[in-house]
Amino acid sequence: MANVQLVENLRRLREEHNYTQLQVSSRLNISRQAYSNYETGKRVPDLDTLIRLADIYQVTLEQLLTQVCSKNSVAGESKGPYVPGMIIKTGDTVYLSDEEFSVLQHYRSASSDDRHLVRKVLNIVFPPDPDPKK
Repeated sequence: MANVQLVENLRRLREEHNYTQLQVSSRLNISRQAYSNYETGKRVPDLDTLIRLADIYQVTLEQLLTQVCSKNSVAGESKGPYVPGMIIKTGDTVYLSDEEFSVLQHYRSASSDDRHLVRKVLNIVFPPDPDPKK
């Protein structure tokens, strides 16, 4: 089961540091393909590899796994807790701030018109709402 935040952070941090997948994989003493699998969520790094990745990018293990990381900062709240969630279709794990979780809860209880408006504002294209009575 992939951690969506980790997958995004690995790619973002590597690109911001101007590293290639080969350079990072060499530092980890693994193949480029093995590292590529981490960035695509096909495989999950073991704890030792996660610790080494956090060290390479100078972030904490918690930041790497649960927060939006970039080269110069960690975005989002420094306080926890983050609410873990699972993407049902893929089984991937995603960590949400209290604010993000609240937005999702409100979206679920919104009317079909309000959901449509939210998708339009955020420029998100989804299939039509299956339950237009909400």
